[in-house]
Amino acid sequence: MTILLGMISTADARDAGGRVRDHEIKIGVMQPGALNAITDVKGVQVGQVTLIKDKDVRTGVTAILPHSGNIYQEKVPAAIYIGNGFGKLAGYSQVEELGTLETPIILTNTLSVPAACEALISHTLDQDGNESVRSVNSVVGETNDGYLNDIRGRHIKEKHVLKAIKAAKGGAVKEGAVGAGTGTRCFGYKGGIGTSSRVLPEELGGWTVGVLAQTNFGGVLQIAGVPVGVELGKYYFKKALDHDPDGSCMMVIMTDAPLSDRNLKRLAKRGMMGLARTGGIASNGSGDYVIAVSTAETVRVAADSDSKLTSGEVVRNDAMSPLFMAAIESTEEAILNSLFMSETMEGRDGHQTPGLPVDKVKKIMADYRAINH
Repeated sequence: MTILLGMISTADARDAGGRVRDHEIKIGVMQPGALNAITDVKGVQVGQVTLIKDKDVRTGVTAILPHSGNIYQEKVPAAIYIGNGFGKLAGYSQVEELGTLETPIILTNTLSVPAACEALISHTLDQDGNESVRSVNSVVGETNDGYLNDIRGRHIKEKHVLKAIKAAKGGAVKEGAVGAGTGTRCFGYKGGIGTSSRVLPEELGGWTVGVLAQTNFGGVLQIAGVPVGVELGKYYFKKALDHDPDGSCMMVIMTDAPLSDRNLKRLAKRGMMGLARTGGIASNGSGDYVIAVSTAETVRVAADSDSKLTSGEVVRNDAMSPLFMAAIESTEEAILNSLFMSETMEGRDGHQTPGLPVDKVKKIMADYRAINH
């Protein structure tokens, strides 16, 4: 039996467990957007395909689009920061060199990166206006879901990636064991897809920062500064070293602030600070990457132009600090939402990864007086 799931409606966007804020746990001090999701950034769209088949296929695809137009013709400023490079992120060098993104961002599993690249090439070449395109820089990130998923079977095909792109839309984003997070693990529990956002006060620019994370890493889980992993007795460097911290985390930051690729690189670095606040350690075998993108129309880069100059005002260096803080808080909460919204899953060879024991976590948080009433 195969289950293919795309984006779902706002009404279905949360399961009974709820997100971290639904449990009266507040992350940071800044104000989330209306959806508390990456799609709070105007124009951003997310599409997902979840592939669950028999007892051993637990994988999927997540597509993030900075705008609904032809991204190749209307490129957006972008930067990528490598927290730890044990990964297979495709498209890095051109983004690093030119500072622009020209395709949707695709997240999937490690051995499906080539299939995703092929799909992005097909998607780009097939768009109206791209008839003369001869080069496409596909940007694809990954984490290794091989514990729960038959990753060697390479079940993700080009059609699944194209389906995720086609399904992309604004609104609420499905979280937990969906899309590229279907088979992932985090801090010894079931990880997945999580998202969050922050809105700056008008006097600080009024811009929105949104983050989507694909979590598959380890360390010592912390929630709002509380050592939850230690209290649960499930953490790296416990006496028997019984929790493997290796894995990966893909973090995608979108903002409507008009930023240069240089300041997007600085923003991306703060994504790693958000990961660190959850207790992640960027271990030797972890591929931790942050992709940061500005969606502001004023800084988009046309593929073809009669002018030899670009135009558009960008945010000054000394106005960046609130955006940095927004990225840190959004990344932290997105990672935690991926845990809170996932449930126990059994997969390949009978492997089972438990869901986060939310009731126990809430008791720990209450004991530390970290739950808001």
